[in-house]
Amino acid sequence: MTSVPSQVRRRPGPALAALFLATFVMGSAELVVVGLLRLVAGDLGVSVDTAGALVTAYALGICAGGPLLTALTIRFRRRTLACASLAGYVAGNLLAAAAPDFGTLLAARALTGALQGLFLGAAFTVAAALVPPERTGRAISAVFGGIAVSTALGVPLGTLAAQHLGWRAAFTAIVVLGALALLATAVCVPPVDGAGTGGLWSQSRHALAPRVLAVLGVGLLLMGGQFAAFTYITPFLEDVTGVSGTWLTVFLFAYGAATAAGTFAGGWAADRDAARTLVAANLVLVAALAVLWAAGASRAAVALALVLWGVVGFGLVPALQYRVGMLAGPGRDLASTLPASAVNAGIAVGAVAGGAAVAHGGARDAVLTGLLVCAVALPATWASGRLRPAGAARKPAAADAESRSPG
Repeated sequence: MTSVPSQVRRRPGPALAALFLATFVMGSAELVVVGLLRLVAGDLGVSVDTAGALVTAYALGICAGGPLLTALTIRFRRRTLACASLAGYVAGNLLAAAAPDFGTLLAARALTGALQGLFLGAAFTVAAALVPPERTGRAISAVFGGIAVSTALGVPLGTLAAQHLGWRAAFTAIVVLGALALLATAVCVPPVDGAGTGGLWSQSRHALAPRVLAVLGVGLLLMGGQFAAFTYITPFLEDVTGVSGTWLTVFLFAYGAATAAGTFAGGWAADRDAARTLVAANLVLVAALAVLWAAGASRAAVALALVLWGVVGFGLVPALQYRVGMLAGPGRDLASTLPASAVNAGIAVGAVAGGAAVAHGGARDAVLTGLLVCAVALPATWASGRLRPAGAARKPAAADAESRSPG
């Protein structure tokens, strides 16, 4: 069981704010490199497509390195892990800022990706311990909200700074903000024991149970479908909708702002019913992508579809994290890193699928691919909502009560 001082439970704001700042820094660092590829390629003497491996290395670090590091540190206290992983993250980005060659930068990206995965797992466990069970979803959204807000704010500002000061300046800014986040975490986050029980073997049996893997599979499909389309949303807006320049920025900013707002709304919805939240989000995704594909030439329709998509696209993540933790039960310390792995795997696979669709028929086909994947996911999402923790399947009343708590 987790335990924190009662006064912290009454006033968890400073601790959650510190975790929010940390994930804002990490989200900015993860995605800002997309806008720096040409600068990095020119400075380090590699091609732009080679520089694109920086994105892949980071995603693979989260997918594989995060769970591996969590498994190796399963008996450590969660606050200790949060501070240690954040300190390592700052050091890794310092290495990136000073990297003398592309190989060093690539290694730094893989390392910081793995440390982000480790930090997220610890942060979600800490956040859940800071609040009463009925507010777990909102605590999760406060942590993940930092990543969502970084998409709308941190990434554009970092890219703008890099265009004027060089790509190393963006990583230097990450180091400075990361150090502030580390200080805030050390000061504001209280000691929290692990939420699960037992060692690695005991945790693995619960974290990798079929019911947990099924929900992770749903997350992979939903993110894969989205990123099959979103990876190529700029050429879609330019070629199909006919927007460019300032209007293109406005459309993308509207999506980013909706994503940030949707993440916090998703936490509230997860507290009410996480399983139904996933189903509702899937339905809206199908509708939004269908509007994009069928009415892509209408600016008004596309703007509405992008806002709806933004609200639910990452707004489903708190519910996904909630469901995985609840279904994993005693294995939730290890399981807490797995949704991030599923999300990033979905992003990677979706981008590849979208690229194949673009090569075949253009950006509109990428949107169609995303629509079909999300539509195929809908029955699986609905079925996953019927899953219950071990021992609760034959007790509907108890299962219903547990669906409202973190376990």
